[in-house]
Amino acid sequence: MTTRNLKTAKQGLQGTLTIPGDKSISHRAVMLGSFAQGITEIRNLLHSADVKSTIQALRALGVEFEEQATVLRIRGRQLADLHAPSEPLDMGNSGTTTRLLMGLFSRLPFDVELIGDGSLSKRPMDRVAIPLRTMGAQIDLTNGHLPARIHANDRLQGIDYTLPVASAQVKTALIFAALQADTVSHIEEPVVTRDHSERMLLAMQRPVERHQHTVIVRPGLQLVAPQIVVPGDFSSAAFWLVAGLIVPQTQLYLQNVGINPTRTGLVKLLQRMGATITVQNRISTAEPVADLSVVHQQLHGIEVVADDIPGAVDEIPMLVLAATQANGLTIIHGAQELRVKETDRIATVTTELNKLGAQVEELPDGFKITGPTRLHAPAGTMVSSHGDHRIGMMLAIAALITDGQVVLEDADAVDVSYPQFFADLEKVLV
Repeated sequence: MTTRNLKTAKQGLQGTLTIPGDKSISHRAVMLGSFAQGITEIRNLLHSADVKSTIQALRALGVEFEEQATVLRIRGRQLADLHAPSEPLDMGNSGTTTRLLMGLFSRLPFDVELIGDGSLSKRPMDRVAIPLRTMGAQIDLTNGHLPARIHANDRLQGIDYTLPVASAQVKTALIFAALQADTVSHIEEPVVTRDHSERMLLAMQRPVERHQHTVIVRPGLQLVAPQIVVPGDFSSAAFWLVAGLIVPQTQLYLQNVGINPTRTGLVKLLQRMGATITVQNRISTAEPVADLSVVHQQLHGIEVVADDIPGAVDEIPMLVLAATQANGLTIIHGAQELRVKETDRIATVTTELNKLGAQVEELPDGFKITGPTRLHAPAGTMVSSHGDHRIGMMLAIAALITDGQVVLEDADAVDVSYPQFFADLEKVLV
């Protein structure tokens, strides 16, 4: 466990950053590429701990990967060509790897066991396992958590299922299983969630249908290997967008940011708070991409409701930080999903920001934030990521506007999604 002395931006932030590859898209590209006919080429893949967990799991089943500096090549295999791994598959800290592979592995001809680190082993997996079992998957969990054993299985049936809570991970796990089923599946979500899987399947010439909030999946795992360029991760860009807004004397230009409309809910929320974020060089491909620029601005408080959450769920910690610097009251409801992330993010965000003098009140399903508050760190205040990458980076941005020395415990947690985060921060510190 590493500690890091965080820096204050005494003269603001200035410069241009190229945002690293999107984590969600990187996972899906590796997984689907592993089953595509031919060789899938992926550029700008995110080389993070989570994505490495996905690659290692599939390599253990016999998928061939050729890694070069800028390109990952995958020689896809059919299910019948895979082999049983010699040991349990380690998911590390990656909930995305775990939940999506549970769906993808539901019809393997051999058993696999999934394990994870201490944090991942506390996260709920029943929400995926229960509907997959309805389809015929044979999945054993340990009190609803990892370790999990997925038993050999030769048949899945289609499912008509309504997600009780909007979740792109659950939706995608069911899509991956439905592609291997014998009959058509209908998956309804209460609010449209990120659609990276649907877009990637279309690029692999295996489209799924959508009717309003229902995804219709017809059987067939025949995928054609594509060339994929992973856009910059909007969730990583979010740290710099909020930094640009709340750090005085700041102007930041962010290149190659994925602006999929199912992911950019934070932009809409910041705009409601009074922010202006400039979008330039927009490119519309399978995943829309653009450059974003932002400067320091004054914000005001807003009310966030449940329908706002799915498009911004990973960015809510940064929204809370922005709200500590906004005029007036910000109330966030409907974010109870944050309690089952890498940490209980409602509790950890509240605890850690309040150490710096913020006025954040924990609600059962969100937050009540009073701003603006001048942040301060008396006598070298110790804050902690709690092993959660997004909490660690949020605190590093908070330290930029904090009087005094802030020390971050478990700083290397950021490697899960953004290994070069602190190097990028050094680039733009004036």
